[in-house]
Amino acid sequence: MVIGDGVLTPAISVLSAVSGLKVTENKLTDDELLLIACVILVGLFALQHFGTHRVAFMFAPIVIIWLISIFIIGVYNTIRWNPRIIQAISPYYIIKFFSETGKDGWISLGGILLSITGTEAMFADLGHFTALSIRLAFACVIYPCLVVQYMGQAAFLSKHLDSFQYSFYDSIPDRVFWPVFVIATLAAIVGSQAVITATFSIVKQCHALGCFPRVKVVHTSKHIYGQIYIPEINWILMILTLAITIGFRDTTLIGNAYGLTCMTVMFITTFLMALVIMFIWQKSVVVAAVFLLFFWIIEGVYLSAAFMKVPQGGWVPIVLSCVFMIVMFVWHYGTRKKYNYDLHNKVSLKWLLGLGPSLGIVRVPGIGLIYSELATGVPAIFSHFVTNLPAFHQVLVFVCVKSVPVPYVSPEERFLIGRVCPRPYRMYRCIVRYGYKDIQRDDGDFENQLIQSIAEFIQMEAVEPQFSSSETSSLDGRMAVISTRTVQSTASLVVSEVEEFDLSIQSSKSSTLQSLRSAYESENPQVRRRQVRFQLPPNPGMDPAVRAELVDLIQAKDAGVAYIMGHSYVKARRSSSFLKKLVIDIGYSFLRKNCRGPSVALNIPHISLIEVGMIYYV
Repeated sequence: MVIGDGVLTPAISVLSAVSGLKVTENKLTDDELLLIACVILVGLFALQHFGTHRVAFMFAPIVIIWLISIFIIGVYNTIRWNPRIIQAISPYYIIKFFSETGKDGWISLGGILLSITGTEAMFADLGHFTALSIRLAFACVIYPCLVVQYMGQAAFLSKHLDSFQYSFYDSIPDRVFWPVFVIATLAAIVGSQAVITATFSIVKQCHALGCFPRVKVVHTSKHIYGQIYIPEINWILMILTLAITIGFRDTTLIGNAYGLTCMTVMFITTFLMALVIMFIWQKSVVVAAVFLLFFWIIEGVYLSAAFMKVPQGGWVPIVLSCVFMIVMFVWHYGTRKKYNYDLHNKVSLKWLLGLGPSLGIVRVPGIGLIYSELATGVPAIFSHFVTNLPAFHQVLVFVCVKSVPVPYVSPEERFLIGRVCPRPYRMYRCIVRYGYKDIQRDDGDFENQLIQSIAEFIQMEAVEPQFSSSETSSLDGRMAVISTRTVQSTASLVVSEVEEFDLSIQSSKSSTLQSLRSAYESENPQVRRRQVRFQLPPNPGMDPAVRAELVDLIQAKDAGVAYIMGHSYVKARRSSSFLKKLVIDIGYSFLRKNCRGPSVALNIPHISLIEVGMIYYV
């Protein structure tokens, strides 16, 4: 529903803002207004790629000027047309309203919803502002300005009943019409921008929790944390927003859909809040039930009225939310089935140990980072690789990137390092943990931090007694948290840095690699990267076995790093039900083919990537 909000908010905000041109002397036609609204919407979505940090400093002044403007216009209209309208603050009049209108008054609540739409976005803002700042802004600025503005419109309408369709623009004095129109359009763009950005953030968090297909996340600011842009979602939102704007052409119909969306979001949020009261705040069930009933009665009245508008545009958010729910369910179901297959088809450690330290294959210089979703055990793609190509890297690291159900993971707790086999095998495991709000930056430091973490683990293993008896076959699963905030010299390694051109392809006598290198340089002439060199410190007291292992690690790093990933094809078993075949073979397969590859989502350099094809029968 919130993603649907990201579709409807720009449509109704921009269309209602430009509708003010209808009340000017040179009245524009509906088609001309529609064209102007579409141009503004296309421009709004097209500029998302550049980020908002360059113009974000203007957002707060625009909103403040907008609130002050509508407050002053509300005061002006109240004093000029009907000062007695202030009495409407009394609850007596709402009781009188319902007693006289009955069912029609209840149905009208679906339209009254539009006066509070947008407030549900405050929940998303809690990630960027404190609760106190939101309370102060809403109670001391936003609420008074809105109430005074609606009061002024009511005073104006009490004398001009025929102006109900464009009451806001009709009530603006002629002298200030154009400045208010400009600031209204800018405020609509700012409001739309906020909801679009919130949609990006929600989609990224759903993806991190395994509930949304892989998408490319672009960081639009190096300095402001959390400013992201998702190209696929941006263009999907634009197409849907333009379709609704062109299809409905009427703010009343879009308003019906918008009101139902916002009320449903509030209704569900109240239910989730009751769970928070019980399980997070540890309050009694009675307190949660009282909270739930009190707000559900109020919200239920509005929601039931909003559902009466389903035939008049209210069906749009229901269809959108159902489509997004199906996509999320299919992706999550397919991903879990694939993970369970990996879990039940792990390579036996006894088989690895029986092969000996060389694994029965040629061990070539370099580091092989084998990406897998498994936190323990050796993935099936490893045995699939070595049986088809009997050569592998001198140092093997099984890397597992996990999104944990917390917002952020501190850098000190990001890396978990352990061994897979005894020391002579030179096989390690690294679990990299990110929170669902963490940003995986493509800063080129991952390899260096990983090498440094492994070196720290090797040193720690030699010192701490719980890791010293490491020649047993029960090594896998014994992990240690290695703290690495930045790449810096430690007791294990000395780090030296130089800034060089990012060549990505190591020096080689191969003419093919040399031609690839020259082509890469010509396409990326300005790419520069910090090159980190590791050296062993002069430490005569270091254990010879530890020194030999660290030397092997440094030499492997200098020889180059390769990334190995599984390129999987997931299919349902022949004995599966028709529904499962439909979900896996058609739905999940379609999503996998049309979403970003895992190497893009993990910021893996394409030129160092090796993919191993496998078919999963789930």
